[in-house]
Amino acid sequence: MEIIRYTEEWKEKWDDFVLGSNNGTMFHLQKFFDYHAPGRFKFDHLMYVHKGEIRAVVPGTIKGDVFESPVGASYGSIVTSDIKFAEAMELVSMLKDYCKSIGLKEIMLTAAPMVYEKYQNQNLDFAMLWQGFKFSLHYISSAIKLFPDRDIISRFSPAIRRNIRASISNPDIRVEINERYDEFYPILIENKARHDVKPTHTLEDLLKIKELMPDKIKLFMIYYKDKPIGGSCMFYPNETVALCFYNMLYYDYAEYKPIPRIMYEVVKDSTEAGYQYVDIGVSQDTKAENPMTPSMGLIEFKEKFDAKTIMRNTFHITL
Repeated sequence: MEIIRYTEEWKEKWDDFVLGSNNGTMFHLQKFFDYHAPGRFKFDHLMYVHKGEIRAVVPGTIKGDVFESPVGASYGSIVTSDIKFAEAMELVSMLKDYCKSIGLKEIMLTAAPMVYEKYQNQNLDFAMLWQGFKFSLHYISSAIKLFPDRDIISRFSPAIRRNIRASISNPDIRVEINERYDEFYPILIENKARHDVKPTHTLEDLLKIKELMPDKIKLFMIYYKDKPIGGSCMFYPNETVALCFYNMLYYDYAEYKPIPRIMYEVVKDSTEAGYQYVDIGVSQDTKAENPMTPSMGLIEFKEKFDAKTIMRNTFHITL
């Protein structure tokens, strides 16, 4: 087995491997990277290859003397099949040796949280820690475990239950699954501006992702009469997890509690589709100096939907 640089002729094999892997997501697919405009990012993806077949992949980039994974995506790190511990140790050792051999001094890897794995194990995490990696950053995220045989609304807090039932009984409020990203994006811009940040994606980015991966993105919109008042842009990274990438509302219509209703519809739809979790995303205080600072209010709000904490960890090593 050897590590080689990804080239375009491997695209189909790369994506087939990720789709059949244990821990890969849409954010590891070459098809996903295609939504970026040419030149927006420099990609230096790596593949572990044995006898012409891919055994693992690592999307990423080389910045100076540092290999970083991911680049232009939410999650990266080493994507594997359901491997044994000895192979995890070998993959980590090979990555370190490869990066040293081309003159790099550091490696930074951020994997998807463990709930994204089909078969959850921490072989790679332990292998990295044993071989000298350290945690450099943790983000707190929240995920709702889905149970097909449990009533959804009863799992939520009393106030959330009341808000959902009031919304359902209001004839002026409706939820649609549609492709009105042009209606959603102004809501997204306004919400992000409240926190002095900009969305990760432009409107054109979202439309491009929809074009490239129509089964990996879905838009839930909520309307008061004919006015769009909120929405959730869902990504479907793999067959295990549905991800609320953007959950937004017009605050002028907050009295109609659009987010509780949207969350109910998202959880219901994801449960019926066979997903195991709904990831509601990270909850950091974007205005704090320390990027790990938790947003207590946001975390507590998510807990009202029976969400539990999961962590997105970044591993770092100086070679």
